[in-house]
Amino acid sequence: MSPEGRISPYDLGIWNDTQVEAFRRITRFLAAEGTVPAIQLAHAGRKASTDRPWKGGAPVGPDAHGWDSVAPSPIAFDDRHPVPAELTADQIKDIVKQFADAARRALAAGFEIAEIHGAHGYLINEFLSPHSNHRTDAYGGSYENRTRFALEVVDAVRQVWPQDKPLFFRVSATEWLDEGGWTADDTVRFAADLRAHGVDLLDVSSGGNASGVRIPTGPGYQVPFAARVKQETTLPVAAVGLITEVEQAEKILANGEADAVLLGRELLRNPSWARLAARELGGEVRVPDQYHRSV
Repeated sequence: MSPEGRISPYDLGIWNDTQVEAFRRITRFLAAEGTVPAIQLAHAGRKASTDRPWKGGAPVGPDAHGWDSVAPSPIAFDDRHPVPAELTADQIKDIVKQFADAARRALAAGFEIAEIHGAHGYLINEFLSPHSNHRTDAYGGSYENRTRFALEVVDAVRQVWPQDKPLFFRVSATEWLDEGGWTADDTVRFAADLRAHGVDLLDVSSGGNASGVRIPTGPGYQVPFAARVKQETTLPVAAVGLITEVEQAEKILANGEADAVLLGRELLRNPSWARLAARELGGEVRVPDQYHRSV
């Protein structure tokens, strides 16, 4: 939603109208093939200005098209990252507006779903967590203050994003810290707030805001967080994280642990995963005309 909000100099953006025209070609193609175009809006905060992940992901400076990062507080993510500049109240308001402007452009570009990225140690997550937010003004300290920026972003986006188009929010349900971080209890409370502010679905991930944390990963390891939000609130949820098998994904839905499952890396490994799932579950398998022999 802004050049400074990118994770790396190589990320896509939607902060100007030229980008809108480029995205229209993509959304038209997706819609023509029977799928629903969706976009994730994000600001990387103190984790911005890094190299490509497959080249190490280290912070980069102006000589490599980098820039100075910003955050709620001047606290570096880890020893490799530089200390970010603390945002002023006026800069925070500017970023809220940038999120809204990005959502407005996303709508003009033909996207049908928007997701606000509030997880994985990026700017919104940095505000939510007492681990990274040490402010003493209206945006720091209490739970209400730490969630203020996130809810202001949601409100600004919801004002320009039509009510009949879904708005998702991605959250890190826990930081896997023993103390001093955002917790699963916070996430349940926050889910109710997001529901009241017009969010339609909570995308429940975890981690990313504290370096050096040991996360007990395994198949479906984040599903219990989604299941708890679903059980204790009225906000629909999506489960993510090492969901790779068709039977596994179907079981999560059948057991009522989540309303949707979202896959990332598995679709990179196997772009035909959705067709495989449809075939295994007895659903309709749709492919372009050129690929009918593959069904």
